[in-house]
Amino acid sequence: MREGADGLQAAKDVANKTHARIPLEEIIYLAPLNAPAKAIAVGLNFVDHAAESKFQPPTYPVLFNRFPSSWVGHNTPIVRPRVSTKFDYEGELLVVIGKAGRYIDASCALDHVAGYSIFNDGSIRDYQTKSTQWMMGKNFDRSGSFGPEFVTADELPAGAKGLRLQTRLNGQVMQDASTSSMIFDVATLIALISEAFELVPGDMIIAGTPAGVGAARQPPAFMKAGDLCEVEIEGLGLLSNPVADEG
Repeated sequence: MREGADGLQAAKDVANKTHARIPLEEIIYLAPLNAPAKAIAVGLNFVDHAAESKFQPPTYPVLFNRFPSSWVGHNTPIVRPRVSTKFDYEGELLVVIGKAGRYIDASCALDHVAGYSIFNDGSIRDYQTKSTQWMMGKNFDRSGSFGPEFVTADELPAGAKGLRLQTRLNGQVMQDASTSSMIFDVATLIALISEAFELVPGDMIIAGTPAGVGAARQPPAFMKAGDLCEVEIEGLGLLSNPVADEG
């Protein structure tokens, strides 16, 4: 990914020449990216989620870091830490940068996108609310997930707009929205984030979750060991993870 368009084309060429087929049930899925230079997550990027969280809709993106140690791949258990009873799900669109840039104009920002994937921004709510900074609650080891596929930008609508996003917990639909409902769309996020630092190939933007999170429900619906959490986005596939308690 860090080699940009040439590297992506080389990967496609290799894949097209590969004839061996492995049964899906034998695959251990890794996240599509495991060591990005930057993984920037966006909070409160849907009006309805801001409302259920008792925040005013932001006029500037709420941004925080997500570390690679905090996510796993498809079908791998996500982990509720032993210090928490408030392990929440957040289904999100993930954007992967394919071309470097600084001070990127929104009008050409989508030219910098390599493709998209799915992210479950698993959140440890009792730590997220300990202070005004969300970093701790968003970065417990193996609390989130990413994948299973990376889909190139040319296979989706511009900016991945109009895609249905649905999160299910044990088969029950918890979140159901369209990526068109994001307050800050993909192009706007790239433009604003690149004001601070250069975005480089392989950087990730985790673009925010819609309403329906467990913390906002009455009674709350937090994840526990034995649960199955699925995030599905139209055109991007299905990210599925069982939930386990920390050993």
